Amino acid sequence: MMHTLALTTHLQRDGGKLASIALLLLAGCASTAEFTYSVPVQSEASSVYTDKPGWTTSKFAVAAANPLATDAGYQILKAGGSAVDAAIAVQMVLTLVEPQNSGIGGGAFLLHFNGQAVEAFDGRETAPAAADENLLTGSDGKPVAFYDAVVGGRAVGTPGTVAMLTMAHKEYGKLPWARLFEPAIRLATDGFKVSPRLSSLLGADKHLRKDPVAFAYFYKTDGSPHDVGHVLRNPALAEVLKRIATHGAQALHEGEVAQAVVDKVQKHPGNPGKLSLSDLASYKAIKRVPLCHDYLTHAREYRMCGFPPPSSGAIALGQILGLLNHTNAAAHPLESALPSTQWLHLYTEASRLAFADRAQYVADPDFVQPPAGNWMSLLDPAYLAERARLIGQTPDSMSMKAAKAGLPHDAKMAFGPMTEQVEYGTSHISIVDAYGNALAMTTTIEDGFGSRQMVNVWPGLSGGFLLNNELTDFSFAPRDAAGLPIANRIQPGKRPRSSMAPTLIFDKANGALVMSAGSPGGAQIIHYTAKTIYGILNWGLSPQQAINLPNFSSLNGPTILEEKRFPVATVEALKKRGHEVREVNMTSGLQAIARSRVDGATQWLGGADPRREGVVMGD
Repeated sequence: MMHTLALTTHLQRDGGKLASIALLLLAGCASTAEFTYSVPVQSEASSVYTDKPGWTTSKFAVAAANPLATDAGYQILKAGGSAVDAAIAVQMVLTLVEPQNSGIGGGAFLLHFNGQAVEAFDGRETAPAAADENLLTGSDGKPVAFYDAVVGGRAVGTPGTVAMLTMAHKEYGKLPWARLFEPAIRLATDGFKVSPRLSSLLGADKHLRKDPVAFAYFYKTDGSPHDVGHVLRNPALAEVLKRIATHGAQALHEGEVAQAVVDKVQKHPGNPGKLSLSDLASYKAIKRVPLCHDYLTHAREYRMCGFPPPSSGAIALGQILGLLNHTNAAAHPLESALPSTQWLHLYTEASRLAFADRAQYVADPDFVQPPAGNWMSLLDPAYLAERARLIGQTPDSMSMKAAKAGLPHDAKMAFGPMTEQVEYGTSHISIVDAYGNALAMTTTIEDGFGSRQMVNVWPGLSGGFLLNNELTDFSFAPRDAAGLPIANRIQPGKRPRSSMAPTLIFDKANGALVMSAGSPGGAQIIHYTAKTIYGILNWGLSPQQAINLPNFSSLNGPTILEEKRFPVATVEALKKRGHEVREVNMTSGLQAIARSRVDGATQWLGGADPRREGVVMGD
């Protein structure tokens, strides 16, 4: 059972020993050391809820969604690599072992701290130049069904992950680019064991088998997925990675690999897309100004930094936490290690207000102006105080059920509100290195297994890599019922709105990094990450304890609770207050690393979500 002790107590206790994963460690830690990747013994982690111990390290730490990916990052850090070096190695292995969530065919947001300043590297996918606002509507002018858009080439955006990582490595890499691909190339060539989670998801997916390349790689001839423990080799991906290791992002965005990507998209027999060679060749990663704001709790002031638009994550997360500060939420600690009914009421009401603003305003800033000329207007304390007055705070206050967008600084509404749409996918990576650098990176191909299109450049080799369906993060309907344009409608070259919320938090008094956190989960990412941050900073939990808390949310509609995790009394009490409660499976994939001080020395406490396969490693 968790206990709500003081933050300092939890940040000084042992968060648990490293998970027992047998591996061969590299000797030496200088950046000039010769790096040789050692394949670890692959654990057979369960695909269901599995207790995680929490981890404690002193020099560096890496948290990722799969033990093989975490280990690759660990070995890079051990060899003297930077946080960015480790993230590249982690991402390439995730492309292989966790293909349902991210990969070189998708996009990512990287929030990086260099010891002095925070920078935001935008590798979000872009809409093809030939796309228009009606791409996701049918001949009748109405939005097509979700999977009618997803499966095939129609929703494939220009990938950006590799280009973005190339940009980040040029500034912050310590090891040579090519070395960072050795773990993934080795595992793709020699094979890795299919995990319970991957096998389960392959079995449940209804669309991946429709792609001949994916079918031949992921499934047996009878259509059943490969068994747990089956050694799966992907020589086609290994060849692509070798070319990227040698030639950089150009190997993906030009030449034979790019041609194979375009052919896969444009020649889909039933649902072709618009992606072209010129889209790939002209893609540019962008460095943006991070969105940072102050957050006060228990008389301690923090500086919270997240990713700016086109992500809605930092704004919505900051609004929720800021709105709660204008309520009596602080007077409601955990009850029997669970959030109380009153606190859940306050949290979900704040969420409704935040998601109403999200639907109204947030989109690619290169196409849409922020309200009142500044995205920070949505986080202005006076605006949040005004909005918080809409939240009923007495024990018998009723839910507002659905909120309308506000008008920060009397902003004018030039757009119509976007209807809430399905969002899926993603993976999160948190890393701190031995040089004082840290990062939070959330990476995605959108839906599970993306567009279900696997690119194979060399048909004689098995495997390949999956393409994203990121264009379904745009509004399917380009205009609202009144004819007003939707801010997040499709436009050529535009980046779709995201919910990814990589977050770095600092002690405002001394500038020290306090935490790196994030999660997959579509629009629920915002709530999963907010839960973890609130649990650590307000309820005094360790990262692992905060991640373990049951999930909860509202997307400006029903109150959503993680099934079988809340007492019947809590559910019924919320219903009596007008909440439409839905209990559902909420499979977050949280990773978090937080600083602690023990006897004057820094330690890092790491946590990984028990709902997935992730682990934390470090020295």
